[in-house]
Amino acid sequence: MKQAYIKLHTALVLAGFTGIFGKLITLNAALISWYRLFFSAIIMLFFFAFKGKFVPIERSSKLKISFTGLLLGIHWILFYGSIKYSNVSVGVVCFALSSFFNAILGPVINKRKLSVQELLLSSLTLCGIGLIFGMDASYRTGIVLGVFSSMFSALYTLYSERIVKDYDSATFMLWQMSGGCIGLTVLLPLVLWGSPLSSLLPSEANLGWLVVLAAFCTVLLYFLINNALKKIPSFTVSLTFNLEPLYTILLAVVIFKEGREFTMGFYCGLALIISSLIFQMYRVKRING
Repeated sequence: MKQAYIKLHTALVLAGFTGIFGKLITLNAALISWYRLFFSAIIMLFFFAFKGKFVPIERSSKLKISFTGLLLGIHWILFYGSIKYSNVSVGVVCFALSSFFNAILGPVINKRKLSVQELLLSSLTLCGIGLIFGMDASYRTGIVLGVFSSMFSALYTLYSERIVKDYDSATFMLWQMSGGCIGLTVLLPLVLWGSPLSSLLPSEANLGWLVVLAAFCTVLLYFLINNALKKIPSFTVSLTFNLEPLYTILLAVVIFKEGREFTMGFYCGLALIISSLIFQMYRVKRING
């Protein structure tokens, strides 16, 4: 269990950089997400070529895993869209709502009893987002996209938790990224129809950032998350990632000089989000003795 938590918090640190890359890469949200999946799938193929051992799985299993990859791709489109329409800090704060959706959707998907404690803890996050929603109206489109992004993040975590225990982590990652890339390729024309582009190809600078994003903040990040999900409940994983905004906001303040326009409501909302995680840590420690 201890190793699972170390992997989870290592993934959390890597996740702190994903929003930064969303700002650095000048492509639109859909293309960032597609290239992230594409390069991640290529990296996994190289991994298996180097390892020299490919684990075959059934077609039905490939489809199940690919579905989680598609959920992940949709989450990324909405997440990066949130950043593009607002800024890095607002985008990652909205992502913290994934624990709320996990508490609501988890009992429905996994057919278990609704946890009042989980609902109360995630409601603290919801109140925090409500305070942040009182910011300048120019951020509200980004916040709406961020809310939907967190919902798809919760769906991804819940469905992955159900099936990840049955597969080797590397095999799971290969089909997740490959299947997600194929699924997003089908949806991409529809997404790009509303925002036509002059070029679909990334510049040299964008290409470099995309490869780093895929290697460290995708392949390594989700490899660690998938391993953690074998030991840790999905709600705890989602709630732990409520700390991601703190890491990312600190990076955004340093790199992009964000933070000057934030009101007291923003900081009060962020405090509520962090409080929900502290209470959950205490709850888990008390349950485990």
